[in-house]
Amino acid sequence: MSLSEEFMDRLRAEFVAEPRNLLAQNVCTKYDPNEAAIGRRALEEINHVFQHKVDEARPRCDQASSGRCWIFAGLNAMRIPFMKALNIEEFEFSQSQLFYWDKVERSNYFLHTVVETAKRGEPVDGRLVSFLLSSPICDGGQWDMLLNLINKYGVVPKRCFPDAHCGKNSGRMNSIVTSKLREFTRDLRHLVEKGASDEDLEATIARQVGQVHRILAICLGLPPRTFTWEYYDKNKAYHKVGPITPRDFYEQHVKPHFNASEQVCLIHDPRPANPSGAAYTVDCLGNMVGGRRTIYNNQPVELLGRLAAAALTDGKPVWFGCEVGKAFASKLGISDPTIYDYKLLFGVDVSLPLSKAERLLLGESMMNHAMCLTGVTLDEDGTPLKWRVENSWGEENGDSGYLVMSHSWFLEFVFEVVVDKKYVPEEVMAVFEQEPTVLPAWDPLGALARA
Repeated sequence: MSLSEEFMDRLRAEFVAEPRNLLAQNVCTKYDPNEAAIGRRALEEINHVFQHKVDEARPRCDQASSGRCWIFAGLNAMRIPFMKALNIEEFEFSQSQLFYWDKVERSNYFLHTVVETAKRGEPVDGRLVSFLLSSPICDGGQWDMLLNLINKYGVVPKRCFPDAHCGKNSGRMNSIVTSKLREFTRDLRHLVEKGASDEDLEATIARQVGQVHRILAICLGLPPRTFTWEYYDKNKAYHKVGPITPRDFYEQHVKPHFNASEQVCLIHDPRPANPSGAAYTVDCLGNMVGGRRTIYNNQPVELLGRLAAAALTDGKPVWFGCEVGKAFASKLGISDPTIYDYKLLFGVDVSLPLSKAERLLLGESMMNHAMCLTGVTLDEDGTPLKWRVENSWGEENGDSGYLVMSHSWFLEFVFEVVVDKKYVPEEVMAVFEQEPTVLPAWDPLGALARA
């Protein structure tokens, strides 16, 4: 039906006849609706006290205006056992070093994907190529992408390669590189259409990557080939490491305390078409030519919670991916499905009338942020009640940058956890040996942590 004047007049009359609507209007025209909808009961029942906590790491990390959360979360998980082993008071790994290498590698991966899709006969204005061109060099990533970078390039203390402006504010740099990658897409597709040899295509990509590298080196700086790291431990004793390469630093000094290759990523996708106990991957998803594929091991969300809790009670932090924006009071640092009483404020419920599977299917939810679990409280049966979360948005919000997440929120909005293999049952590990089902590039499982 069309919206007639009579119909709209009736809606208007019904609205103003209800005093609760007018009160809500007074509040929401002056304040953020989420602030108005915060439920008092949730504030009284949720606190930042936990039964099990891993060692706390300082300083609080801040990804600023960038989408590097997946790198921050991984390095935050890595630094906790590293700091404990070296008895250090404060420490950060350089997020910018891995960010730089991801941009270089991902540009190369994208350009090779351009050639591959052109050889497939995918039209430039078709859904696949259009999707890939929409964001060829975004900041976001997945655990397997992070593993590629660590294993190839190692890690560096932040003191030895600090952030640059474009690391903390990546939008302009990304825009410049994106323009070049789209231009290069045109050139590569023309070469494929003309029947260019693989050798000519590789030579062209090498020249193109050289131009991207120049932009990135100017914006982010060149990561050190070797470095020397000096530090004091908690007893004020002086220590020196190096000169050493980033890869040797990881292999010799970090890996004994946190072996990234021993961590596995489990996901929860409840859509009926994607059963649990199966492996999945996403077409054209990756960041490194010849690198590890992004493989999803689909399991029940309850299992993800049990394994994450087992790691935390053993003192091990846990990388995880979630839909951060739903039912999240950022200033208070609370993630809970009851934190906002939209039904009371608007007279209608929001989001949760849909199931987790329906939210994925309808575009209402997907993984968009990675953080680090650092604590948990369990009931008498060992079932999680709430979780402590280290975020990478500075220390202004929550409990000095830490969040509290109810387990009911975990069940609804957590999609991935990364835990040590030793906590994972053999039958679950066996799923990684399957040939994964390939999902289309635009599938929600291809979403990257970038908030």
